[in-house]
Amino acid sequence: MRASLIQIAVDQQESVNSRRQRVASLVREQRGADLVVLPELWPVGAFAYELFEAEAEPLHGPTYELMAKAASDAGVWLHAGSVVERAGDGGLYNTSLVFSPDGELAASYRKIHRFGFDKGEAVLMGAGDQLVTVALPELTLGVATCYDLRFPELFRGLTDAGAQALVIPAGWPARRVGHWTLLARARAVENQAYVFACGTGGTHAGVDQAGHSVVVDPWGEVLAEAGPGEEVLTVDFDPGRVEETREQFPVLKDRLLGLDAPRR
Repeated sequence: MRASLIQIAVDQQESVNSRRQRVASLVREQRGADLVVLPELWPVGAFAYELFEAEAEPLHGPTYELMAKAASDAGVWLHAGSVVERAGDGGLYNTSLVFSPDGELAASYRKIHRFGFDKGEAVLMGAGDQLVTVALPELTLGVATCYDLRFPELFRGLTDAGAQALVIPAGWPARRVGHWTLLARARAVENQAYVFACGTGGTHAGVDQAGHSVVVDPWGEVLAEAGPGEEVLTVDFDPGRVEETREQFPVLKDRLLGLDAPRR
């Protein structure tokens, strides 16, 4: 299989609509990939809190429409990153969208762990409460977002739910880039799963972004890693490597904590 992680630079001088159009074009250029991944909150920027209210959109809003069409045009599974979703009750959520190659919405995920320590996203947005997996023909994806990466119990839950690959769009700051790469590898090793972690590049809202989108295999080896700027990171990978790793080094069967620990 082939995955393409599109590391977008969010420039506040570029309008949200222009960025949507540009990103849709980039997705269409990935024809031949099986999975395409975009970053967290790329339409507005993960730290552009002052734009959240004004740029919030319904689930089936303009980003949804453009990304559904782009996925269909390219014939790819598209994790379209996340948007500021305005729910029916007026509340805001950091919501990821996953589309099938025919442009249908395969899943949506409201970010569970909100960043900000009692400010920013943590107070402006509601928290999701559902784990989400998506079954591709050859691989089951577990969906998480940015700050979720720091909470291993979420990923263990996704593994228990059948995830073989963990997809993590992010708007991670450059000052903590070491944590980003360390945690991405840790989540791969402890769950014996692929990790596809896609971040933003450049600077927005005065915050330098880490970039360094990364693909990690189930043994914890980095297959590909981007730099700090805008970049498309493409890697070929073997989905069979997950079960091969779990069979050769069957650590998951030795779990003693957790009622849902898998047994063989």
